[in-house]
Amino acid sequence: MVKIDTIELPDFPLLLAPMEDVSDPPFRVVCKENGADLMYTEFISSEGLIRDAIKSRKKLDIFDYERPVGIQIFGGDEDSLALAAKIVDVTNPDLLDINFGCPVKKVACKGAGAGVLKDLDLMVRLTSAVVKATKLPVTVKTRLGWDEDSKNIEEVAERLQDVGIKALSIHGRTRAQMYKGEADWTLIAKVKNNPRIHIPIFGNGDIDSPQKAVAYKNRYGVDGVMIGRAAIGYPWIFREIKHYIKTGEMMAAPTVAERVAVCKQHLIQSVAWKGPVVGINEMRRHYANYLKGLPGIKDYRSRLVTIKESEGVEEVLDEIGEVFKDFIVERAPIELINYHENCPL
Repeated sequence: MVKIDTIELPDFPLLLAPMEDVSDPPFRVVCKENGADLMYTEFISSEGLIRDAIKSRKKLDIFDYERPVGIQIFGGDEDSLALAAKIVDVTNPDLLDINFGCPVKKVACKGAGAGVLKDLDLMVRLTSAVVKATKLPVTVKTRLGWDEDSKNIEEVAERLQDVGIKALSIHGRTRAQMYKGEADWTLIAKVKNNPRIHIPIFGNGDIDSPQKAVAYKNRYGVDGVMIGRAAIGYPWIFREIKHYIKTGEMMAAPTVAERVAVCKQHLIQSVAWKGPVVGINEMRRHYANYLKGLPGIKDYRSRLVTIKESEGVEEVLDEIGEVFKDFIVERAPIELINYHENCPL
């Protein structure tokens, strides 16, 4: 068992990463049903919460069926983060996470997200302010450092633990790398193996198969893994990893009928929660992996990303289900989307 404060998680839990315009309630539903152990909301601007911005407030929506669930906030001002933490308290999530890892320019270059990695003293002050302002367990998600010359994650982990965080998730890239190149987990392992560290350490970056999840579990000794891009359009990644850990065997890929059914479920809930325009538009990034491995699927995908009514999308999905009903899908490599190019903030 892994514990974040009083929150009990199974051995080697699988976490769904917070992703802007992706990790919303509709997406979290299908991930939870397929084995995600702990999930986070999209990151929420502390300034947006304080200004009562509609988009920021809506991201606070959480539901009992998805627990345990954490709300993630970001910002670069102590007072604003502390006040945002008090607002989050009212919504009663299971924990509160601080984002010190978002690499996009409009966040990082304004002294928030991964931008805080350039000023460790500020990171400590921000974290301490949040810990003091909330009754919730506080966790942090961050990166190895700002760039190749400033990989300070070992010091970060110690100092943030000292001011009261209850778990740390580390993406194995620097801010300068964005999502390019391979994630480096060796420093994550150093943090985990540091005798001073007693909080759970979760690794993040490039986990796109059950085999890799188990290999990284064994090689780096992390308490669990956080999965982001590999779950977009493929929520089955969670159950496949669990099956592989338990049996040492690969689980059969989801059938075409299951792919279509879950995709439709996701679409219906997306439209219900976001409205028809945004709900349909934001589903488009998911279709590639929902339909991965089907022959000649490109034409269907082209139709799916141009239709503007949910009924039309459902009709195309039903057509796909009928045309490929006897097709046996082999598990194709998951497409790791260059997330922040396809999911702009």
